Amino acid sequence: MTVSATTRRALAAVLTAGTLTVAAAVPASADDRRGDHRRDHRGSQSLVISDVRHDAGGRGDRSNRALNGEWVEIRNNGRHGVDLSGFTLSDSDGNRYRFSGFRLDGRSSVRVHTGQGRNTQRDVYQNRRQQIWDRNDTATLRDRRGNLVDSDSWGNRDNRGGRDGGR
Repeated sequence: MTVSATTRRALAAVLTAGTLTVAAAVPASADDRRGDHRRDHRGSQSLVISDVRHDAGGRGDRSNRALNGEWVEIRNNGRHGVDLSGFTLSDSDGNRYRFSGFRLDGRSSVRVHTGQGRNTQRDVYQNRRQQIWDRNDTATLRDRRGNLVDSDSWGNRDNRGGRDGGR
């Protein structure tokens, strides 16, 4: 059976158009399943633990100033704000902070301080009376369903997965 060049071109055009349609639809549907808090339109992670300051003032210092000198910064790299209500930030010992009624604007960050203070758009406080972030620790951010959003480990090389290794 001989197929004309015109028929082959038409068939190739139909197949190409179908392939492009499917390829364009798959990333959009995959992004929708992850939700706004995980990825932005470029596929990079929107919410990240961007910085950590641990063990401020030394282990024995329980002053509020030392406690508030210890913090974890969460950055929203996406364009859209994210409601962090129900999200948790925890350390490797199981200490956990749960966000309540807090929305993180797009392209902004918030520092979660250990001590006591007045919550603002840039700083929130755990109201603890002792330090929780050790020299060798892991900060883990989870969404309201318990899914891992991001984590960062520092200090001891046995804490694998951290970006900085020794902050």
